[in-house]
Amino acid sequence: MASSRFGAPVEIVAGSTPVRISSPDRPMWREGDDLITKIDLARYYAAVSTPLLHALRDRPTTLQRWPDGVLVNGEFGESFYNKHLPRGAPVYVDSVEITFPSGRTGVQVCPTNEATILWAANLGCVTFHPWPVRRADVDRPDELRLDLDPQPGRDFADAVEAALALREVLVTLGADPYVKTSGGRGVHVFVPIQPRWEFLDVRHAAIALGRSLEREMPDLVTTAWWKEERGSRVFVDYNQMARDRTMASAWSLRARPGAPVSMPVTWDRLPTVLPAAFSLRSVPDLYAADGDPWAALGADAFDIAPLLDMWRADIDGSLAHAEMLAAQGVIPAQDLEAIRRGMAQIVEEIESGRFEWKLELEDVHLNIEARLTQLVGDAGKRLHTGRSRNDQVATDVRLWLRGE
Repeated sequence: MASSRFGAPVEIVAGSTPVRISSPDRPMWREGDDLITKIDLARYYAAVSTPLLHALRDRPTTLQRWPDGVLVNGEFGESFYNKHLPRGAPVYVDSVEITFPSGRTGVQVCPTNEATILWAANLGCVTFHPWPVRRADVDRPDELRLDLDPQPGRDFADAVEAALALREVLVTLGADPYVKTSGGRGVHVFVPIQPRWEFLDVRHAAIALGRSLEREMPDLVTTAWWKEERGSRVFVDYNQMARDRTMASAWSLRARPGAPVSMPVTWDRLPTVLPAAFSLRSVPDLYAADGDPWAALGADAFDIAPLLDMWRADIDGSLAHAEMLAAQGVIPAQDLEAIRRGMAQIVEEIESGRFEWKLELEDVHLNIEARLTQLVGDAGKRLHTGRSRNDQVATDVRLWLRGE
């Protein structure tokens, strides 16, 4: 086999399938005397391929690729998100068609075997980003996912505190949540759910959870979408449940110094773990010793109906509060009426297929806000730019308009 300046190709057998790893000596991380090469990356994924495949199997998966290395001599390489099946993929790499928020379709990698994981590693894939759906129905999620993201002034311990409180809410409702480190300072919570609802419904459920936790722990938790409103709190990122928004899988490496891993853990262990303890070098031995804490994920799927009831009650309360403040003159009554009319037209346009989505805006909500401003002018602008705590009604109505 031909050799490159980073060494001759090496074969790793995954199951019964040999997978070729080219340029095995290519540096992926080089920090001082510590060197992690492409073959180290591949061997890591070979070591954890069984639990990783459990997290990825039958899911459309975006590959976050760093073909020239992640961090070498203090400089980050270039990366990209590979959302489409690469040309020349071998026959053992399965795929599935998915629909992006724009309405366009694409064919994405859909892992069904361990060889696919090694093939992706050879392409420089450092992090796997699976959708919360399976190939049997790519429009109905079977996982609800929340990212607990500490803002400046908070750290991992604060995210853990929020995660434990979130677990109490979920268990009380009958859910069986799972938890992992993000590979950074955050915590990810996954809930297996019945694949009966579309993305928007599951997103509503995630919002209901976040706002419930925010009311319980207002000094620690926030769901404020605008960064300037979050303060020094833990942000519950519910937008991870939007279509085409993905999170790093359990067992995935993260493109950060030290090659950290997004590590699944038990709830009992969560309060004492140190995220830095989970890395490319340490995790294979930990897996060999302790097994997969997420092995049973998916065995008990949750019915999100109670969360949707919470969401509807929350929205009804927000609207009633908005109407009360409008009656008191805190916000102009004519604004509320104009916004009602504008949103009614937008709903009709969306349902009839006449709504003109602007791809450059990317986010569904930005599209709706832009159209609302077109329709109702200053009333829409005042609604979208409300920021102060005294203008909380603007946030509440904005959530209501967005279907949040």
